[in-house]
Amino acid sequence: MSALLKFFKTWMLPIGMTTGALSYVAYRSLGFLHPIGPACLLAVKKIQPVLLFIMLFLAFCRIDPASMRPRRWHLRLLAIQGLSFGLLGLLLVLFPQLPARVVVESAMICLICPTATAATVITDRLGGDMAGLAVYTILINLLTSIAVPLVVPLVYPVAGVTFFTAFGRIMLKVFPLLICPCLLAWLVRALMPHVHAWLVRYKDLPFYIWAVSLVLAILMTTRAIYHSSASLVILIGIGVASLLSCIFQFWAGKRIGRRFLAEGGKTEEITAGQSLGQKNTVFAIWMGYTFLDPVTSVAGGFYSIWHNCFNSWQLYRHDKSKAA
Repeated sequence: MSALLKFFKTWMLPIGMTTGALSYVAYRSLGFLHPIGPACLLAVKKIQPVLLFIMLFLAFCRIDPASMRPRRWHLRLLAIQGLSFGLLGLLLVLFPQLPARVVVESAMICLICPTATAATVITDRLGGDMAGLAVYTILINLLTSIAVPLVVPLVYPVAGVTFFTAFGRIMLKVFPLLICPCLLAWLVRALMPHVHAWLVRYKDLPFYIWAVSLVLAILMTTRAIYHSSASLVILIGIGVASLLSCIFQFWAGKRIGRRFLAEGGKTEEITAGQSLGQKNTVFAIWMGYTFLDPVTSVAGGFYSIWHNCFNSWQLYRHDKSKAA
C-alpha cells in the first residue's frame, strides 16, 4: 500500500493531466453525455475557485507570518516579467500589422501572468521557501494589475476599456482568492491554535487537492483547444510561444535564485524558479479572452501543460534523490 501511495505521489501530476484530457475526450465521444455538458461546465467553474481557496488557505497555515517579507531576488523577477511584457507590447504598437501578432500576444500573456496560487504546494514538495514564494505571488499580482491596464489598451484598443476598468477587473479576479485565504489562515493561527495545529498535521493534503484541481484545469484546457477557431498553424505557433516562455522563465528564475541564500543556507533556486515559471493559467486564459484576441486564451492552456510536465519531472527527480 505504501509503495502504491508513493507511486501516486510521484506521478500525481501526469496522472491528473491524463485524466483531465481523457475525461473531455470521453465526453466529446459519448453523445449521451452531451446534455449534461452545460451543468458540468458550470460545476467545474464553481468548484475550481473553491479548491484553490482551500489549497491556498492550508498552505498559508503552514507559513509563519513573520517570514513573509520581500526578498532581494523578488525585484529581479518582477523586472523580468514587467520588462518582457512591456517590450513585446511596444513591438506590437510599433508594428500593428505584424503577421505573427497573435503569437506575440500569447507570449505576452505567458510572461506577465502571475504565479500560480498552487505553486506553494509544489515548492513545498521540492523543499523550497513557501514564504518567499507567497510574498512574490502577492507582488506579481500587484504588478500585473498595473502593467496590464497600462499596456493592453495601447496594444489592443477596445472601446470602454480604460486603465481603471481593466485594473478593477483584474483586482476582482485575483485578490479575493489570494488575500482572503491568507487573512483567514492568520486569524485561525491567532484565535484557534488547536484548529491550526490540527490543520498543519496534514502536510500532503494541499497536494492532493491540487491534483483534483489539476484534473479540472486540464479538462478545461482540452476544451479550450477543441473549441478554438484558430488554424492549426496558429495553434502550433501559440504552443511554441508558450513553451519557449515556460522554458525561459524557469531557467531565468532558477539562475537568479542560485545567487541568493534562504534560511538554512540553501539557495533560492527552487523558490525563484517556481515563482517565475509556474503560472496561474486560469488567469492567463481569462486575460486572453477578456483583453486580447480571444484566440490567445489558448496560450494559458498550453502553458498549463508545459509547466505541469516540468513539475512532474522535478518531483520525480526530487523523490528519486530522497530515496537514494
